[in-house]
Amino acid sequence: MNGATQYSKQFIAGKWQEGSSQQTIVNRNPFTGDIIQTIVCASVDDVNQAYEAAKSVQKDWEATTPAHKQDILNRVIDGMIRRRDEIVKWLVEEGGSTLAKANIEWQATIYTLREAATFPYRVSGKILPSNVPGRENRVYRSAKGVVAVIGPWNFPLVLAMRSIAPAIATGNTVVVKPASETPVTAGLLIASLFEEAGLPAGVLNVVVGKGSEIGDPFVSHPIPSLISFTGSTEVGRHVAEIAGRYLKDVALELGGNNVLIVLDDAHIERAAEAAAVGKFLHQGQICMALNRIIVDDSIYDDFLDLFLHKVGQLGVGDPWSESTMIGPLINHEQVTRIERDVEQSVRMGAHCVLKGSVEGNVMHPTVLTEVTNDMPVAQNEIFGPVAPILRAKDESEAITIANDSMYGLSGSVFSSSLERAVHVAKQIQTGMIHVNDQSVNEEAHVAFGGEKSSGVGRFGGEWALDKFTTVKWVSVLQNYAEYPFFAKG
Repeated sequence: MNGATQYSKQFIAGKWQEGSSQQTIVNRNPFTGDIIQTIVCASVDDVNQAYEAAKSVQKDWEATTPAHKQDILNRVIDGMIRRRDEIVKWLVEEGGSTLAKANIEWQATIYTLREAATFPYRVSGKILPSNVPGRENRVYRSAKGVVAVIGPWNFPLVLAMRSIAPAIATGNTVVVKPASETPVTAGLLIASLFEEAGLPAGVLNVVVGKGSEIGDPFVSHPIPSLISFTGSTEVGRHVAEIAGRYLKDVALELGGNNVLIVLDDAHIERAAEAAAVGKFLHQGQICMALNRIIVDDSIYDDFLDLFLHKVGQLGVGDPWSESTMIGPLINHEQVTRIERDVEQSVRMGAHCVLKGSVEGNVMHPTVLTEVTNDMPVAQNEIFGPVAPILRAKDESEAITIANDSMYGLSGSVFSSSLERAVHVAKQIQTGMIHVNDQSVNEEAHVAFGGEKSSGVGRFGGEWALDKFTTVKWVSVLQNYAEYPFFAKG
Protein backbone atom coordinates (compact mmCIF):
# COMPACT_ATOMS: atom_id res chain seq x y z
CA MET A 1 0.00 0.00 0.00
CA ASN A 2 1.68 3.20 -1.20
CA GLY A 3 1.17 6.85 -2.01
CA ALA A 4 -2.11 8.63 -1.42
CA THR A 5 -3.84 5.38 -0.39
CA GLN A 6 -1.47 4.69 2.50
CA TYR A 7 -1.29 8.36 3.43
CA SER A 8 -5.07 8.63 3.83
CA LYS A 9 -4.86 6.75 7.13
CA GLN A 10 -3.70 7.47 10.67
CA PHE A 11 -0.48 5.89 11.98
CA ILE A 12 -1.00 4.66 15.55
CA ALA A 13 0.93 1.98 17.47
CA GLY A 14 2.75 0.91 14.32
CA LYS A 15 -0.42 0.38 12.27
CA TRP A 16 -2.10 2.33 9.47
CA GLN A 17 -5.75 2.69 10.41
CA GLU A 18 -8.82 4.72 9.52
CA GLY A 19 -9.64 7.71 11.67
CA SER A 20 -12.79 7.42 13.74
CA SER A 21 -14.03 11.01 13.43
CA GLN A 22 -17.11 12.00 11.46
CA GLN A 23 -15.06 14.75 9.78
CA THR A 24 -12.72 14.59 6.79
CA ILE A 25 -9.79 16.61 5.51
CA VAL A 26 -9.59 17.23 1.77
CA ASN A 27 -5.96 17.55 0.72
CA ARG A 28 -5.69 19.78 -2.37
CA ASN A 29 -2.87 20.76 -4.70
CA PRO A 30 -2.63 24.55 -4.11
CA PHE A 31 -1.52 25.22 -7.71
CA THR A 32 -4.07 23.15 -9.65
CA GLY A 33 -6.79 22.88 -7.02
CA ASP A 34 -7.02 19.14 -7.68
CA ILE A 35 -7.92 16.83 -4.81
CA ILE A 36 -4.94 14.69 -3.84
CA GLN A 37 -6.76 12.62 -1.23
CA THR A 38 -9.49 12.67 1.36
CA ILE A 39 -8.57 11.65 4.90
CA VAL A 40 -11.02 10.55 7.57
CA CYS A 41 -9.95 12.61 10.57
CA ALA A 42 -8.67 11.36 13.90
CA SER A 43 -11.04 11.71 16.83
CA VAL A 44 -10.22 12.46 20.46
CA ASP A 45 -10.31 8.70 21.06
CA ASP A 46 -7.66 8.23 18.34
CA VAL A 47 -5.49 10.89 20.00
CA ASN A 48 -5.78 9.09 23.32
CA GLN A 49 -4.90 5.79 21.66
CA ALA A 50 -1.79 7.35 20.12
CA TYR A 51 -0.65 8.83 23.43
CA GLU A 52 -1.22 5.56 25.27
CA ALA A 53 0.79 3.72 22.61
CA ALA A 54 3.64 6.21 22.95
CA LYS A 55 3.62 6.00 26.73
CA SER A 56 3.58 2.19 26.77
CA VAL A 57 6.85 1.86 24.85
CA GLN A 58 8.74 4.97 26.01
CA LYS A 59 10.81 3.39 28.78
CA ASP A 60 11.79 0.46 26.56
CA TRP A 61 12.78 2.80 23.75
CA GLU A 62 14.84 5.00 26.07
CA ALA A 63 16.63 1.90 27.34
CA THR A 64 17.78 0.83 23.87
CA THR A 65 21.46 1.35 23.14
CA PRO A 66 22.78 4.55 21.57
CA ALA A 67 24.00 2.46 18.63
CA HIS A 68 20.48 1.17 17.95
CA LYS A 69 18.92 4.64 18.08
CA GLN A 70 21.62 5.99 15.79
CA ASP A 71 21.18 3.09 13.39
CA ILE A 72 17.45 3.84 13.06
CA LEU A 73 18.13 7.49 12.27
CA ASN A 74 20.80 6.59 9.73
CA ARG A 75 18.34 4.26 8.03
CA VAL A 76 15.83 7.11 7.85
CA ILE A 77 18.53 9.15 6.11
CA ASP A 78 19.09 6.30 3.68
CA GLY A 79 15.35 6.24 3.00
CA MET A 80 15.31 10.00 2.44
CA ILE A 81 18.07 9.64 -0.14
CA ARG A 82 16.52 6.64 -1.89
CA ARG A 83 13.05 8.22 -1.97
CA ARG A 84 14.14 11.73 -2.87
CA ASP A 85 11.99 11.99 -6.01
CA GLU A 86 8.89 10.86 -4.10
CA ILE A 87 9.54 13.33 -1.28
CA VAL A 88 10.14 16.26 -3.63
CA LYS A 89 6.97 15.37 -5.53
CA TRP A 90 4.90 15.47 -2.35
CA LEU A 91 6.42 18.80 -1.29
CA VAL A 92 5.55 20.33 -4.67
CA GLU A 93 2.07 18.86 -5.07
CA GLU A 94 0.84 19.10 -1.47
CA GLY A 95 2.46 22.32 -0.26
CA GLY A 96 3.02 24.29 -3.47
CA SER A 97 6.80 24.22 -3.10
CA THR A 98 8.79 25.15 -6.14
CA LEU A 99 11.35 22.58 -7.24
CA ALA A 100 14.13 24.76 -5.85
CA LYS A 101 12.45 25.11 -2.47
CA ALA A 102 11.53 21.42 -2.30
CA ASN A 103 15.13 20.38 -2.88
CA ILE A 104 16.36 22.91 -0.31
CA GLU A 105 13.92 21.44 2.20
CA TRP A 106 14.92 17.87 1.40
CA GLN A 107 18.59 18.73 1.98
CA ALA A 108 17.86 20.62 5.20
CA THR A 109 15.96 17.59 6.49
CA ILE A 110 18.98 15.38 5.80
CA TYR A 111 21.17 17.75 7.82
CA THR A 112 18.60 17.73 10.65
CA LEU A 113 18.63 13.93 10.76
CA ARG A 114 22.44 13.77 10.65
CA GLU A 115 22.69 16.12 13.62
CA ALA A 116 20.03 14.19 15.54
CA ALA A 117 21.90 10.93 14.84
CA THR A 118 24.74 12.23 17.04
CA PHE A 119 22.43 12.83 20.02
CA PRO A 120 22.28 9.26 21.42
CA TYR A 121 25.98 9.60 22.30
CA ARG A 122 25.61 13.16 23.60
CA VAL A 123 23.03 12.48 26.33
CA SER A 124 25.50 12.91 29.15
CA GLY A 125 25.47 13.80 32.83
CA LYS A 126 27.90 15.44 35.25
CA ILE A 127 29.55 14.87 38.59
CA LEU A 128 29.82 18.08 40.58
CA PRO A 129 31.65 18.86 43.84
CA SER A 130 29.79 19.37 47.11
CA ASN A 131 30.19 21.59 50.14
CA VAL A 132 29.13 18.65 52.29
CA PRO A 133 32.08 16.41 53.25
CA GLY A 134 31.79 12.95 51.74
CA ARG A 135 28.98 13.88 49.31
CA GLU A 136 29.12 13.45 45.53
CA ASN A 137 26.63 15.35 43.35
CA ARG A 138 25.57 13.51 40.24
CA VAL A 139 23.42 15.06 37.50
CA TYR A 140 21.73 12.54 35.23
CA ARG A 141 20.12 13.44 31.90
CA SER A 142 17.15 11.50 30.58
CA ALA A 143 14.31 11.76 28.08
CA LYS A 144 11.32 14.01 28.78
CA GLY A 145 8.95 11.10 28.11
CA VAL A 146 6.25 11.57 25.48
CA VAL A 147 6.59 14.59 23.19
CA ALA A 148 3.71 16.15 21.25
CA VAL A 149 4.63 17.76 17.92
CA ILE A 150 2.34 20.07 15.96
CA GLY A 151 3.79 20.48 12.47
CA PRO A 152 3.37 23.45 10.08
CA TRP A 153 2.43 23.60 6.40
CA ASN A 154 5.06 25.95 4.97
CA PHE A 155 8.24 23.88 5.46
CA PRO A 156 6.37 20.81 6.66
CA LEU A 157 9.02 18.11 6.34
CA VAL A 158 12.02 19.82 7.90
CA LEU A 159 10.13 21.72 10.59
CA ALA A 160 8.30 18.62 11.79
CA MET A 161 11.48 16.54 11.61
CA ARG A 162 13.31 19.25 13.57
CA SER A 163 11.35 18.09 16.63
CA ILE A 164 10.64 14.45 15.78
CA ALA A 165 14.23 13.35 15.11
CA PRO A 166 15.86 14.93 18.21
CA ALA A 167 13.02 13.70 20.40
CA ILE A 168 13.38 10.10 19.22
CA ALA A 169 17.18 10.30 19.31
CA THR A 170 17.13 11.28 23.00
CA GLY A 171 14.82 8.45 24.05
CA ASN A 172 11.41 10.09 23.86
CA THR A 173 8.38 8.76 22.05
CA VAL A 174 6.35 11.08 19.85
CA VAL A 175 2.81 11.85 18.75
CA VAL A 176 2.51 14.20 15.76
CA LYS A 177 -0.44 16.29 14.63
CA PRO A 178 0.50 17.59 11.17
CA ALA A 179 -1.00 20.71 9.63
CA SER A 180 -4.29 19.98 7.87
CA GLU A 181 -2.93 21.59 4.68
CA THR A 182 0.06 19.22 4.57
CA PRO A 183 -0.84 16.02 6.42
CA VAL A 184 1.54 13.90 4.37
CA THR A 185 4.75 15.93 4.37
CA ALA A 186 4.33 17.14 7.96
CA GLY A 187 3.53 13.71 9.35
CA LEU A 188 2.42 10.64 7.42
CA LEU A 189 5.39 10.51 5.05
CA ILE A 190 7.72 10.88 8.04
CA ALA A 191 5.95 7.96 9.74
CA SER A 192 6.50 5.90 6.60
CA LEU A 193 10.22 6.67 6.62
CA PHE A 194 10.63 5.65 10.27
CA GLU A 195 8.48 2.55 9.80
CA GLU A 196 10.65 1.49 6.88
CA ALA A 197 13.75 2.10 9.02
CA GLY A 198 12.53 -0.38 11.63
CA LEU A 199 11.44 1.98 14.41
CA PRO A 200 9.52 -0.05 17.03
CA ALA A 201 5.74 0.31 16.99
CA GLY A 202 4.43 3.13 19.15
CA VAL A 203 7.61 5.21 19.23
CA LEU A 204 6.20 7.51 16.52
CA ASN A 205 2.48 8.07 15.99
CA VAL A 206 0.69 10.46 13.61
CA VAL A 207 -2.89 11.69 14.02
CA VAL A 208 -4.42 13.83 11.27
CA GLY A 209 -7.43 15.84 12.36
CA LYS A 210 -9.21 19.16 12.54
CA GLY A 211 -7.92 21.61 15.10
CA SER A 212 -11.51 22.36 16.08
CA GLU A 213 -11.98 18.72 17.12
CA ILE A 214 -8.62 17.50 18.45
CA GLY A 215 -6.46 20.63 18.73
CA ASP A 216 -7.04 21.48 22.40
CA PRO A 217 -7.23 17.85 23.58
CA PHE A 218 -3.95 17.16 21.79
CA VAL A 219 -2.23 19.76 23.99
CA SER A 220 -4.12 19.25 27.25
CA HIS A 221 -3.84 15.44 27.28
CA PRO A 222 -2.13 14.33 30.53
CA ILE A 223 0.51 12.12 28.88
CA PRO A 224 2.79 14.47 26.90
CA SER A 225 5.26 16.49 28.97
CA LEU A 226 6.50 18.71 26.13
CA ILE A 227 4.51 20.41 23.37
CA SER A 228 6.52 21.43 20.30
CA PHE A 229 4.62 23.80 18.02
CA THR A 230 5.64 25.64 14.85
CA GLY A 231 3.12 28.06 13.39
CA SER A 232 1.45 31.41 13.86
CA THR A 233 1.87 33.53 16.97
CA GLU A 234 -1.89 33.61 17.48
CA VAL A 235 -2.18 29.82 17.64
CA GLY A 236 1.11 29.55 19.54
CA ARG A 237 -0.25 31.77 22.30
CA HIS A 238 -3.27 29.50 22.60
CA VAL A 239 -1.06 26.40 22.75
CA ALA A 240 1.09 28.05 25.43
CA GLU A 241 -1.97 29.01 27.49
CA ILE A 242 -3.24 25.43 27.56
CA ALA A 243 0.22 23.99 28.21
CA GLY A 244 0.79 26.48 31.01
CA ARG A 245 -2.47 25.50 32.66
CA TYR A 246 -1.15 21.95 32.93
CA LEU A 247 2.48 22.98 33.61
CA LYS A 248 3.77 21.39 30.43
CA ASP A 249 7.03 22.49 28.83
CA VAL A 250 6.81 24.10 25.38
CA ALA A 251 9.03 24.67 22.38
CA LEU A 252 7.39 27.38 20.26
CA GLU A 253 8.65 28.73 16.96
CA LEU A 254 6.16 31.36 15.89
CA GLY A 255 5.72 34.27 13.50
CA GLY A 256 8.28 36.79 12.32
CA ASN A 257 8.47 40.35 11.05
CA ASN A 258 12.04 40.14 9.87
CA VAL A 259 14.07 43.08 8.65
CA LEU A 260 16.82 43.60 6.12
CA ILE A 261 18.73 46.74 7.10
CA VAL A 262 20.70 48.25 4.23
CA LEU A 263 23.21 50.73 5.66
CA ASP A 264 24.61 53.64 3.67
CA ASP A 265 27.91 51.85 2.94
CA ALA A 266 26.32 48.59 1.79
CA HIS A 267 27.05 46.83 -1.50
CA ILE A 268 23.68 47.82 -2.95
CA GLU A 269 23.43 45.21 -5.70
CA ARG A 270 24.31 42.35 -3.35
CA ALA A 271 21.79 43.67 -0.85
CA ALA A 272 19.12 43.86 -3.57
CA GLU A 273 19.80 40.24 -4.59
CA ALA A 274 19.59 39.06 -0.98
CA ALA A 275 16.39 41.03 -0.48
CA ALA A 276 14.76 39.41 -3.50
CA VAL A 277 15.64 35.90 -2.34
CA GLY A 278 14.85 36.49 1.34
CA LYS A 279 11.51 38.04 0.46
CA PHE A 280 10.22 35.80 -2.32
CA LEU A 281 11.58 32.31 -1.61
CA HIS A 282 8.55 30.02 -1.24
CA GLN A 283 6.34 33.00 -2.05
CA GLY A 284 7.36 34.61 1.23
CA GLN A 285 5.59 31.85 3.20
CA ILE A 286 8.48 31.40 5.60
CA CYS A 287 8.65 32.48 9.24
CA MET A 288 12.17 33.81 8.51
CA ALA A 289 11.22 35.59 5.27
CA LEU A 290 11.96 39.29 4.98
CA ASN A 291 8.93 41.31 5.99
CA ARG A 292 10.42 44.82 6.07
CA ILE A 293 13.32 46.13 4.00
CA ILE A 294 14.78 49.17 5.76
CA VAL A 295 17.08 51.27 3.55
CA ASP A 296 19.20 54.30 4.40
CA ASP A 297 17.69 57.39 2.82
CA SER A 298 20.92 58.28 0.98
CA ILE A 299 20.78 55.08 -1.12
CA TYR A 300 17.02 54.43 -1.10
CA ASP A 301 16.32 55.26 -4.75
CA ASP A 302 19.38 53.41 -6.07
CA PHE A 303 18.48 50.36 -4.04
CA LEU A 304 14.88 50.44 -5.26
CA ASP A 305 15.94 50.50 -8.93
CA LEU A 306 18.23 47.50 -8.44
CA PHE A 307 15.68 45.63 -6.34
CA LEU A 308 12.94 46.04 -8.95
CA HIS A 309 15.37 44.79 -11.60
CA LYS A 310 16.20 41.70 -9.55
CA VAL A 311 12.54 40.99 -8.78
CA GLY A 312 11.76 41.19 -12.49
CA GLN A 313 14.08 38.25 -13.09
CA LEU A 314 12.16 35.90 -10.79
CA GLY A 315 10.03 33.26 -12.48
CA VAL A 316 6.41 33.05 -11.32
CA GLY A 317 3.84 30.30 -11.76
CA ASP A 318 4.07 26.53 -12.16
CA PRO A 319 6.08 25.10 -9.24
CA TRP A 320 7.24 22.20 -11.44
CA SER A 321 9.11 24.60 -13.74
CA GLU A 322 12.81 24.81 -12.88
CA SER A 323 12.74 28.55 -13.62
CA THR A 324 9.98 29.27 -11.08
CA MET A 325 10.95 31.08 -7.90
CA ILE A 326 7.43 32.11 -6.85
CA GLY A 327 4.73 29.45 -6.87
CA PRO A 328 1.23 29.30 -5.37
CA LEU A 329 0.15 30.36 -1.92
CA ILE A 330 -1.23 27.52 0.17
CA ASN A 331 -4.87 28.60 -0.35
CA HIS A 332 -6.94 31.51 -1.62
CA GLU A 333 -7.73 32.76 1.88
CA GLN A 334 -4.10 33.84 2.09
CA VAL A 335 -4.43 35.76 -1.20
CA THR A 336 -7.47 37.63 0.10
CA ARG A 337 -5.80 38.46 3.42
CA ILE A 338 -2.64 39.81 1.77
CA GLU A 339 -4.55 41.90 -0.78
CA ARG A 340 -6.52 43.48 2.05
CA ASP A 341 -3.33 44.51 3.89
CA VAL A 342 -1.82 45.93 0.70
CA GLU A 343 -4.94 47.97 -0.11
CA GLN A 344 -5.14 49.40 3.39
CA SER A 345 -1.43 50.29 3.39
CA VAL A 346 -1.81 52.12 0.06
CA ARG A 347 -4.75 54.08 1.50
CA MET A 348 -2.43 55.05 4.38
CA GLY A 349 0.19 56.45 1.98
CA ALA A 350 2.31 53.59 0.67
CA HIS A 351 3.23 53.75 -3.02
CA CYS A 352 2.63 50.62 -5.09
CA VAL A 353 5.54 50.72 -7.56
CA LEU A 354 4.97 47.12 -8.67
CA LYS A 355 1.49 45.60 -8.51
CA GLY A 356 1.45 41.86 -8.98
CA SER A 357 -1.46 40.19 -10.68
CA VAL A 358 -3.26 37.19 -9.18
CA GLU A 359 -3.89 33.94 -11.03
CA GLY A 360 -5.67 31.42 -8.83
CA ASN A 361 -3.45 31.04 -5.77
CA VAL A 362 -0.42 32.53 -7.54
CA MET A 363 0.40 36.13 -6.62
CA HIS A 364 3.00 37.92 -8.70
CA PRO A 365 5.40 40.14 -6.73
CA THR A 366 4.15 43.41 -5.27
CA VAL A 367 6.58 46.11 -4.13
CA LEU A 368 5.52 49.00 -1.88
CA THR A 369 7.63 52.08 -1.15
CA GLU A 370 7.32 54.88 1.41
CA VAL A 371 6.04 52.32 3.89
CA THR A 372 5.92 53.26 7.56
CA ASN A 373 5.78 51.01 10.57
CA ASP A 374 2.13 51.80 11.33
CA MET A 375 0.89 50.26 8.06
CA PRO A 376 -0.55 46.71 7.98
CA VAL A 377 2.18 45.41 5.65
CA ALA A 378 4.80 46.52 8.17
CA GLN A 379 2.95 45.59 11.35
CA ASN A 380 1.67 42.17 10.28
CA GLU A 381 3.52 39.08 9.16
CA ILE A 382 2.78 39.15 5.42
CA PHE A 383 3.55 35.49 4.60
CA GLY A 384 3.29 36.29 0.91
CA PRO A 385 5.06 37.92 -2.07
CA VAL A 386 4.76 41.56 -0.99
CA ALA A 387 7.89 43.62 -0.30
CA PRO A 388 7.50 46.77 1.84
CA ILE A 389 10.49 49.15 1.64
CA LEU A 390 10.96 51.63 4.48
CA ARG A 391 13.23 54.69 4.71
CA ALA A 392 15.64 55.36 7.56
CA LYS A 393 17.50 58.65 7.86
CA ASP A 394 20.50 56.94 9.50
CA GLU A 395 21.74 53.84 11.28
CA SER A 396 20.14 54.79 14.59
CA GLU A 397 16.70 55.24 13.06
CA ALA A 398 17.04 51.95 11.17
CA ILE A 399 17.61 50.15 14.48
CA THR A 400 14.63 51.90 16.07
CA ILE A 401 12.36 50.97 13.17
CA ALA A 402 13.57 47.38 13.22
CA ASN A 403 12.88 46.96 16.93
CA ASP A 404 9.45 48.57 16.72
CA SER A 405 7.68 45.23 16.34
CA MET A 406 6.23 42.59 18.63
CA TYR A 407 8.21 39.99 16.68
CA GLY A 408 11.88 39.04 16.87
CA LEU A 409 12.76 35.93 14.88
CA SER A 410 15.34 36.58 12.15
CA GLY A 411 16.85 39.44 10.16
CA SER A 412 19.88 40.68 8.28
CA VAL A 413 22.20 43.66 7.97
CA PHE A 414 24.19 44.80 4.95
CA SER A 415 27.32 46.93 5.29
CA SER A 416 30.78 46.97 3.73
CA SER A 417 32.14 47.11 7.28
CA LEU A 418 31.62 43.73 8.93
CA GLU A 419 32.18 45.08 12.42
CA ARG A 420 29.72 47.89 11.87
CA ALA A 421 27.16 45.35 10.67
CA VAL A 422 27.78 43.15 13.72
CA HIS A 423 27.45 46.21 15.98
CA VAL A 424 24.03 46.90 14.45
CA ALA A 425 23.03 43.22 14.47
CA LYS A 426 23.65 42.96 18.21
CA GLN A 427 21.20 45.81 18.82
CA ILE A 428 18.32 44.17 16.96
CA GLN A 429 15.93 42.35 19.32
CA THR A 430 15.83 39.04 17.50
CA GLY A 431 16.85 35.44 18.02
CA MET A 432 18.82 35.23 14.77
CA ILE A 433 20.38 37.77 12.40
CA HIS A 434 22.76 37.49 9.46
CA VAL A 435 25.42 39.86 8.17
CA ASN A 436 25.55 40.42 4.40
CA ASP A 437 23.04 37.67 3.73
CA GLN A 438 19.28 37.28 3.65
CA SER A 439 17.19 36.24 6.64
CA VAL A 440 16.21 32.69 5.63
CA ASN A 441 19.02 30.66 7.15
CA GLU A 442 19.01 27.48 9.21
CA GLU A 443 21.78 25.09 10.23
CA ALA A 444 20.88 21.99 12.19
CA HIS A 445 23.68 22.39 14.76
CA VAL A 446 23.05 26.08 15.56
CA ALA A 447 20.51 27.65 17.93
CA PHE A 448 17.24 28.41 16.11
CA GLY A 449 14.44 30.43 17.71
CA GLY A 450 13.03 33.84 18.41
CA GLU A 451 12.47 36.55 20.97
CA LYS A 452 9.34 38.44 22.02
CA SER A 453 6.24 37.11 20.20
CA SER A 454 8.32 34.96 17.86
CA GLY A 455 8.60 32.04 20.23
CA VAL A 456 9.96 30.31 23.29
CA GLY A 457 13.03 28.08 23.40
CA ARG A 458 15.60 27.06 20.83
CA PHE A 459 15.88 24.22 18.34
CA GLY A 460 19.10 22.86 16.85
CA GLY A 461 22.27 21.24 18.18
CA GLU A 462 22.95 21.28 21.90
CA TRP A 463 19.92 23.54 22.43
CA ALA A 464 17.60 20.85 21.05
CA LEU A 465 19.40 18.30 23.20
CA ASP A 466 18.55 20.40 26.27
CA LYS A 467 14.94 20.94 25.19
CA PHE A 468 14.11 17.27 24.63
CA THR A 469 15.74 15.99 27.80
CA THR A 470 15.50 16.70 31.51
CA VAL A 471 18.03 16.49 34.34
CA LYS A 472 17.91 14.91 37.78
CA TRP A 473 20.22 15.64 40.71
CA VAL A 474 21.21 12.54 42.67
CA SER A 475 23.44 13.18 45.67
CA VAL A 476 25.43 10.30 47.13
CA LEU A 477 26.64 10.52 50.74
CA GLN A 478 29.50 8.14 51.53
CA ASN A 479 28.91 8.31 55.28
CA TYR A 480 25.70 8.85 57.18
CA ALA A 481 24.91 12.44 58.07
CA GLU A 482 25.06 13.63 61.65
CA TYR A 483 21.93 15.62 62.56
CA PRO A 484 22.10 17.97 65.60
CA PHE A 485 18.57 17.10 66.76
CA PHE A 486 19.29 13.61 68.05
CA ALA A 487 21.33 12.32 70.98
CA LYS A 488 24.26 10.18 70.07
CA GLY A 489 24.48 6.65 71.34
